[in-house]
Amino acid sequence: MISGGGHRRPMAEINVTPLVDVVLVLLIIFMVTAPFLQGGLQIDLPKVASKGLDVHEGLIVSIRRDLTLAVGNSVVPSRDLEDALSRANAAKRPVFLKADQSVPYGTIVETIARLRRAGVEKLGLVTEPPAKGH
Repeated sequence: MISGGGHRRPMAEINVTPLVDVVLVLLIIFMVTAPFLQGGLQIDLPKVASKGLDVHEGLIVSIRRDLTLAVGNSVVPSRDLEDALSRANAAKRPVFLKADQSVPYGTIVETIARLRRAGVEKLGLVTEPPAKGH
């Protein structure tokens, strides 16, 4: 790579191997940590045998044992549910309702009605599979 005048020309190629290595490591870290980002609120879900849902693409609305509401991982007062749903853009994506099994049925139905009034069209109910042998 020496030209006639004895000067070195700059190398015009970029070695992308270290870049690929870094990207692959970041991808692996993301894949390992992503399942842990979904948790947060402790809810004892009812045990029902059903086909599983992929809740990663939607918004999770939770009703805890003490009847507090959460949109995503943020606890919101009951009176502010519609505002929180609007801020989370719930009308344009699937919403999954998680309710503790001790929550009265009337409270769940009232929450579903409020979700519908807020513009939620795609609504799923989240349950846990029953223990083996039941």
